[in-house]
Amino acid sequence: MDGAAPGGDHRRVEILLYVLGALALLAAVAGVVLPALPGSALLAAGALLVGWADGFTRVRGFTVGACAVLAALIWAVDLAAGILGARAFGASRWAIVGSGVGLLVGLFLGLPGIVLGPAVGALAFEYARDPNFEKALRAGVGAFLGFVLGSAVKVSLAFVLIGVLLLDLAL
Repeated sequence: MDGAAPGGDHRRVEILLYVLGALALLAAVAGVVLPALPGSALLAAGALLVGWADGFTRVRGFTVGACAVLAALIWAVDLAAGILGARAFGASRWAIVGSGVGLLVGLFLGLPGIVLGPAVGALAFEYARDPNFEKALRAGVGAFLGFVLGSAVKVSLAFVLIGVLLLDLAL
């Protein structure tokens, strides 16, 4: 016998799971705004790890399921925000595609590219389809506002998810 306390390995695994869960949740908060990180998936994984840490006795399966639903909602908002914003301002399908292309290109340009890429892409593609600058500008503004409002909704939902998780831990 090596003198280790009984259950010591179990306690180390529990701490490791809590730490991994907390790290996943922290990375997820950044990930709900930065498309390079899978924020909604990290939120769900973080909730699962925190629940698993103590065998789902404090954070129950129901809470982990609720967190998974919130994570899926964040993912849906992520998909729909830019498209709905551009559509609300009269953008064509070309502008929607341009918004997606702008986001992909923007990923390589850091935060300014991530924020402005969809708007520039929507504007450029809309203008290429119909050289009416005013209409193209409206499409770009719509994509930008969709991104900003969508990000606000996603961050809010992420904090609700973390709040639900912390509430279950505290009770």
